[in-house]
Amino acid sequence: MGAAPQAPRTRVTARARDLRFDAGSLSLNLVATVGRRPVGPVERMGDAERLAAWCRGVGLTPAPGYEPEALLRSLHALRDAAYDIASSLLDGHRPSPASVELVNGLAACEPPAARLELTAGGVRPAPGSGMLTEDALLSVVARDLIELVADPSRGERLTSCASEVCRMLYLNPPSGRARQWCSMRRCGNNAKAAAHRRRRTATAGG
Repeated sequence: MGAAPQAPRTRVTARARDLRFDAGSLSLNLVATVGRRPVGPVERMGDAERLAAWCRGVGLTPAPGYEPEALLRSLHALRDAAYDIASSLLDGHRPSPASVELVNGLAACEPPAARLELTAGGVRPAPGSGMLTEDALLSVVARDLIELVADPSRGERLTSCASEVCRMLYLNPPSGRARQWCSMRRCGNNAKAAAHRRRRTATAGG
């Protein structure tokens, strides 16, 4: 029996480490903080600075005094569980009971309700409204994943990038043409360039 085919090797560029916010849902944007899962995972959210950037990018505001390292560890654990569960919708594998238990446990925390206050200048969000404790922030992400799994229409739109190097999970738009690539500017252009090189090589060889 021959050796298994080698996965394509690519350089880990600064762009490969960029945070992604185009997966179509909060929980999938968390999953996307690991790139190139099938060929060599690239960590995109590995320190406090990247954590803060991700929170800003998805519109979550941790309450003052949170511990970045503790929140990172918790989000990394939730990320693994979310990938296990979301990818099962595509390939039909049975998610780990530990993944399901973790997501259910985190979702059990009730996130605080947003509040308004009336001032002389009109209505505005109350001070501190929208800020989340670590437990509440994790709950918001876990609940998003549960909503994704519970919504058949969203589940039908879940797909993975056609690039063998990428395989990012994302939601296709609810209307219009389904996307083959996570991003035309990224994997789509890379695939077109690779196809062009193959055609040139074949022409030269002919």
